[in-house]
Amino acid sequence: MSGTASDEHPDGASWLRRHWDLAEPAIAGAALLAAWLCERAGLPAWQWGTLYAASYAVAGHAALLEGLRAALRLRLDVDFLMAVAAIGAAAIGGYAEGAMLLVLFSLGHGLEHYAMGQARKAIRALGRLTPTSAWVRRGERFEEVPVGVVAVGDTVRVRPGERVPMDGTVVAGSGAIDQSPITGESVPVEKAPGDDAFAGTLNGDGLLEVRVGRLAADSTVSRMIRLVEEAQGQKSTTQRYAERFTRVYVPCVVGATVLMWTVPPAFGWLPWQEAFLRAMTLLVGASPCALAISTPAAVLAGVARAARAGILIKGGAHLETLGAIRAFAMDKTGTLTVGRPAVREVVALGGHAESDVLALAAALEEHSTHPLAHAVVAAARARGIAFERASDAQAIRGKGMSGTVGGRDVRLGALRLFDGRDGAPRSTPEAEAEVHRLESHACTAMLVSRDGAFVGAVGLIDGPRPEAKAAISALHALGVRPIVMLTGDNQAVGDAVGGLVGVDEVRASLMPEMKIEAVRGLLGSHGSVAMVGDGVNDAPALAAATVGIAMGKSGTDVALEAADVALMSDDLMRLPFAVGISRASRAIVRQNVTISMGMVFILIPLAVAGAIPVWLAVIMHEGSTVAVVLNSLRLLGYRAGGAPAGRAPQVPPG
Repeated sequence: MSGTASDEHPDGASWLRRHWDLAEPAIAGAALLAAWLCERAGLPAWQWGTLYAASYAVAGHAALLEGLRAALRLRLDVDFLMAVAAIGAAAIGGYAEGAMLLVLFSLGHGLEHYAMGQARKAIRALGRLTPTSAWVRRGERFEEVPVGVVAVGDTVRVRPGERVPMDGTVVAGSGAIDQSPITGESVPVEKAPGDDAFAGTLNGDGLLEVRVGRLAADSTVSRMIRLVEEAQGQKSTTQRYAERFTRVYVPCVVGATVLMWTVPPAFGWLPWQEAFLRAMTLLVGASPCALAISTPAAVLAGVARAARAGILIKGGAHLETLGAIRAFAMDKTGTLTVGRPAVREVVALGGHAESDVLALAAALEEHSTHPLAHAVVAAARARGIAFERASDAQAIRGKGMSGTVGGRDVRLGALRLFDGRDGAPRSTPEAEAEVHRLESHACTAMLVSRDGAFVGAVGLIDGPRPEAKAAISALHALGVRPIVMLTGDNQAVGDAVGGLVGVDEVRASLMPEMKIEAVRGLLGSHGSVAMVGDGVNDAPALAAATVGIAMGKSGTDVALEAADVALMSDDLMRLPFAVGISRASRAIVRQNVTISMGMVFILIPLAVAGAIPVWLAVIMHEGSTVAVVLNSLRLLGYRAGGAPAGRAPQVPPG
């Protein structure tokens, strides 16, 4: 459908203005109902006639204007046919039927524009990631200036807790940067001179100086914005099919109506008045009233049923398309995994107990704000392990921590911490072997020493969601294959997680541009693909996919706005339910089209032959509309695998 409604309104606009696309059919429908009741009550014609006229004006002005514009361009469309059909119905006294055509058409028009209006928000959210100003070196001091005037080669300072303003290279300082919005990496990445830094990433507790490598307009985030714009500007397959059908159907109906009105009287076969009545009957019978709501009615019911199951679907095209998809691409961090590190394994060395290892690690990590530290402390508390607070705790930049626990020197950190310098013991073959073993299982490994002797090691991993394996298995059972995991983490981490959840393929070390290329590659191979993600770095891929699916609870605003579907409870078992309700909706749409077009094909020859009066044509035509609506409402009771209403089906692990 076409229309002129704007995609967005100023924040200060009135409620009616912001929601006019949906308020319009509601007002027109109320006027229609009031007119019909007044007419049935035997009130004066001017009263119900005025109400019918109001319904026509409110619901039909957009269709009339668009239809006239299309006619002037010699391209007849559904807007034109709707306007002519409504006028034709009024000409033979079918005021209610004509108004109903326009109200239903206006409702579909409003729902379409409401969904389209969400696209701009994704771009605004992406733009808010990067700072608008930067501290730039000017001689011996730093000045705060707008990022637009910062040049390539300038040095900017990034203080703790600030976002990096420009893409560049670290030239001084060190520290951990949370770059999950860009790369999707599950833990902050240690940065030192020579390492890259991306605009929009969040600096930890270090003071960094970054030499600018790209202008603000060319930053990674800016490129992501352009990718989202380009991907969202592409027409869906459903839209292209609808446009092709419209270009053929509408001129045929209009031409047939004109011929029915003019040819029989010209040859003396029928009087002009009789020919006009048959032509109007033909126009009413062939008008796409039931056809117009065949898809919207099923979509509304399907979307409502999905919402009860915790699945937000932003438009009918996405509901229809999802059921036909056979390939899925899924982000790792925050989507297939919980999005935060957790202790996976505790290794005891030198005859110590695992509880001793975790207690010493937690005693030091309680002083740190690093995500890995939170995971260690949480694991100790969850296991009921008591630990005393370390004294003299100090962070050793990029390596680990040291402190005193129970009067004894304790150190915790990566293998590079234990090099025999600054009081740290030198790693042993046994300790190194355990670290390498943990890393081979995609764990981040930390060694623990006390008074120079190794006590053990702790392995942490961003683990899979509890339902991830069952969800992948259920999708496989539905014939969805391949399921490809896309991640910014390294290949070892990706392979480990992919093996745990059962995906068919793992593609690792992907930047946002590479993720969108991976999605486009799957599109080329399989024709359609769904992308599931939660982060800003997933937004371009979500927008480029045939259907983008975001994690609604943990997902970023950008991912939610760029996506077509959101899982509001972050339960991956909603994915097979979403595919199931989509397939059911597609089946209902096909049935509805058969009902509506079947009635049209019956009414057209009867109207041409004069074998059916106008009032019977209206009853049969509206009867098909009622049948379509009732058939669509069956979706509200949809069950998948016996799942109770409002819950996703529980599929046993595969």
